[in-house]
Amino acid sequence: MVDRRHYEFEGEAPRIHDSAFVARDATLVGDVTVEADASVWPGVVLRGDIGPVRIGESSHVGDTAVLHDSRIQERVMIGHGAVLNDADVATGSLVGINATLNSDVSVGERTIVASGTVVPDGFTIPAESFVRGVPAEVVPLSETTVDPEEIADAYSSGAYTDLASRHEELFE
Repeated sequence: MVDRRHYEFEGEAPRIHDSAFVARDATLVGDVTVEADASVWPGVVLRGDIGPVRIGESSHVGDTAVLHDSRIQERVMIGHGAVLNDADVATGSLVGINATLNSDVSVGERTIVASGTVVPDGFTIPAESFVRGVPAEVVPLSETTVDPEEIADAYSSGAYTDLASRHEELFE
């Protein structure tokens, strides 16, 4: 028997596309949407009790990440242990392992937030940026050797979707 931790809250229940993978021990509360080919890995908490949580098509939320009142567009990778509180992350971006995005943070398209970065409240990160540090510091990608398209393509190539389908049998 599958133990699912999906909870309705004040009339809102999680909605999961048929092609999405959600690990059985991920916790989804309230107004949560997981779109096509997205994956939500073990220990993740998606809490849509104050505002919606959206996981866009072909986006992936790594183990033990916590998202509250946050919107993730398409082809986004959220690393293991990341914490997002009222954040918007645009298409093709990556939020690294253990990064923290505090309240009212906006991440532009094809942006990389490095592992361990702490982004303060109200911070707007422009498209095609590399963000690092505590507190966060923005560096234009044009001043780095990082190729955002290469990273976005790697996460949308189907590798995570394939990996998720291989994990499904563990959670039956």
